[in-house]
Amino acid sequence: MRLLDADWVGDTRALLIERCEPGTALSRLLAPREQDEVVARLLRRLWVDPPANHRLRTLQSMCDAWADGFEARYAAAAAGGLRLDPGLARAGAQLLRELPAGAERSVLLCTDLHAGNVLAARREPWLLIDPKPYVGDPAYDALQHMLNCPPRLAADPVGLVRRMAALLDLDAERLRRWLFARAVQESVGRPDLRDVALALAP
Repeated sequence: MRLLDADWVGDTRALLIERCEPGTALSRLLAPREQDEVVARLLRRLWVDPPANHRLRTLQSMCDAWADGFEARYAAAAAGGLRLDPGLARAGAQLLRELPAGAERSVLLCTDLHAGNVLAARREPWLLIDPKPYVGDPAYDALQHMLNCPPRLAADPVGLVRRMAALLDLDAERLRRWLFARAVQESVGRPDLRDVALALAP
């Protein structure tokens, strides 16, 4: 969406953004495979080099915090069927820390782009809302869309990775490793992602 004005109010940033009409979510209008194509087009437009001396948060900082939080939750979780194998847990946390540093390119990221955050509009067919901007590896930005497709993710996580990698011109193996890391990181609270992590394990 287009930013019309911005100001600070105390410690809060106030944004004036354009009105989006009709504002119907992509998730309600198109079939899943068509949603993939819209999301991919929006991401490819969004990925620009950050300005010099930017003050945006880095993907590395977010992933380091997520890895720390996952390790604490995993340690507190009961053993047995309530958590992943310890080796997979370690591998996922390690990848969360390593993947951001190994990116060949660092771009502006949305980090929360999925079909529920894409709205039909008049100025353009689709506008994205609710960005959570970071700077880092573009391969990361495909993850939220995939994580928001539970039936497809459960049925064929590798196929979904290959499809999104092709649409976004990304390295499919790198995207698979990212999705594995995120599935591990979310697995304590989302049991459905344990099987996804197993299917994607390196």
